[in-house]
Amino acid sequence: MTLSAPAIRAPRPLLGLVLALSLASPALAQQAAALDPAALKRLSVEELMDIDVTSVSKRSEPLSTAAAAISVITSEDIRRYGATSLPELLRLATGLEVARADGHTWAISARGFDITTANKLQVLIDGRSIYTPLFSGVFWDVQDTLLADIDRIEVIRGPGAALWGANAVNGVINIITKDAAQTQGGRVFAAAGGDEGAAAGVRYGGKLGDGASYRAYARFSHYDPLVFPNGASARDPLQRTQGGFRLDGGTGGAGGVGSDAYTVQGDLYTGFYGDPFAADADLNGGNLLGRWTRRTSATADWKLQVYADLTHRSIPRLFAEQRSTYDLDLQRHVHAGAHDVLWGVGYRVSGDQVTNSDVIAFLPARRTETLASAFARDEIALVRDRLHLVAGTELEHNDYTGFELQPTLRLAYTPSPKETLWSAVSRAVRTPTRIDTDVRFFAGPVTAVEGSPGFRSEVVVSYELGWRIQPAPGLSLDTATFYSVYDHLRSQEATDGGLPVVLANKAKATTAGIEVSANYQMRPWLRWTAGYSYLDERFGLEPGSSDPTGGTAEGDDPGNQLSLRASLDLPRRVQLDFFLRHVGELPQPVVPAYTELDVRLGWEPVAGLELSLVGRNLLHPHHAEFGAAGPLAQEVPRSVFGRAAWRF
Repeated sequence: MTLSAPAIRAPRPLLGLVLALSLASPALAQQAAALDPAALKRLSVEELMDIDVTSVSKRSEPLSTAAAAISVITSEDIRRYGATSLPELLRLATGLEVARADGHTWAISARGFDITTANKLQVLIDGRSIYTPLFSGVFWDVQDTLLADIDRIEVIRGPGAALWGANAVNGVINIITKDAAQTQGGRVFAAAGGDEGAAAGVRYGGKLGDGASYRAYARFSHYDPLVFPNGASARDPLQRTQGGFRLDGGTGGAGGVGSDAYTVQGDLYTGFYGDPFAADADLNGGNLLGRWTRRTSATADWKLQVYADLTHRSIPRLFAEQRSTYDLDLQRHVHAGAHDVLWGVGYRVSGDQVTNSDVIAFLPARRTETLASAFARDEIALVRDRLHLVAGTELEHNDYTGFELQPTLRLAYTPSPKETLWSAVSRAVRTPTRIDTDVRFFAGPVTAVEGSPGFRSEVVVSYELGWRIQPAPGLSLDTATFYSVYDHLRSQEATDGGLPVVLANKAKATTAGIEVSANYQMRPWLRWTAGYSYLDERFGLEPGSSDPTGGTAEGDDPGNQLSLRASLDLPRRVQLDFFLRHVGELPQPVVPAYTELDVRLGWEPVAGLELSLVGRNLLHPHHAEFGAAGPLAQEVPRSVFGRAAWRF
């Protein structure tokens, strides 16, 4: 295969401004360094590499030594990007494919297989899985929180099923919000602008007796519709209202032996999205989560988590679904000598009631699914602080295919505190869902597509190699390569009469690629962040398959993606951020490659008050990101909006 970076020509005003500032006189640097410390929250490159992450091993460990391809979107990244939704934030992670298909639908995946019902990512918010058993994907239109309350987003590229279970085939996205003790006092914000919509929110945090802290919030968001190629409105806005709370506390001392820590949190939301050809769709739901941690010794602890998640979605003339999910997880962590052992068990029950239509039906209309799991992982220090071997597996039982085994083996070599080489081989599965086994699509009185009760689990075996290094002060590089083999992928098999098309497991694929990211603190007040990913994706069919798509319907991915960010801290509490991104052409259906620029200008006139002006997609009036071309294709327009936030 040939690796070829896309030709990207950044706008001259952008490069000219940033380079001129970077070479400016020392007086500018001194002025920037004299800013109010509250305005300079950005971690140094060295601190960023040492930030603790939990998604790789379900325990805290430094990012620099983690044996996985992982990106961290920090709270400062979130603030300075100026995004208004969770999917937008994910554009900051190297190696993720993020595309907006219409006013409420996003196609998000890692290492290929991106469709609007992408099904190979495990996504969590504070440990609560948000993917739906309806199709093993995420309804991104109902995932929301106060973005300022997010502590970080950890994005693992590559299988994570040995810890996180089925559906963690190509990656894990773990959205982690701040402890309530970190969000004390009040905060209000408002944002509005052309072709962007409006948003507003309020949050207040305080303390209770016995060291407990709490916060409560409410948020409103209205996202304007996308546009058709001729610039006319697509009439597909998205609107949500959401509120929630979080309570954190503990007993017995802060993390000492015999101490307990607990978290209780929940959210409620309601909203709708528009459709240019039908009535509005209604969206409602809520969740409640509890977590308890008991430290039994200096090297051991227990963790118990339970949650309930209720959702309702009603799409006129298509279908409605009411779903209830209940989950319990128990985890034990013990560090003994050269071994760091983690094991746990879990049980989940998810039931739904579907109202069918003459377009789509799920038969039976009601189904309750159970998922039982057990995992074990041992990290062995072969050479203290230098060479570590991680061996683990997850054993699951589902109602469709029975038992599934998902092992991993990882090796990390750290020749110095500033360098880590790692490798991994992993097996993961995507278990069947209702859209694979129970679905029926109708074309008038004829069944056009139907699921198969015998649908099997999709399987991947993935091989990874990575290198993470800090070659000089203020500079870090992170590289990951991978080669993955997929079997039993979903295919569309024609019957003798042509219809119905039956969903089966006769497609296969191989993927290979490289992902590179870099952070460079060029000046105390100027940081560059760059990312590049290349993906080679090849589909095939097993003998006897009649799938006319050749299996390619399971993924529509760019071969190349490139991003470049510049973050500047200027005098008088002014900040300037540029985010240039290039996304290569999508093959089937063809969506042309595009390059776009986002800019944010922020100012803190007084402590606690932040004003910002944000421009999105500034290089074109509108551009397509996903879906078939034509007069009704929905495109993302240019937008400019203002934002104000006040902390008190």
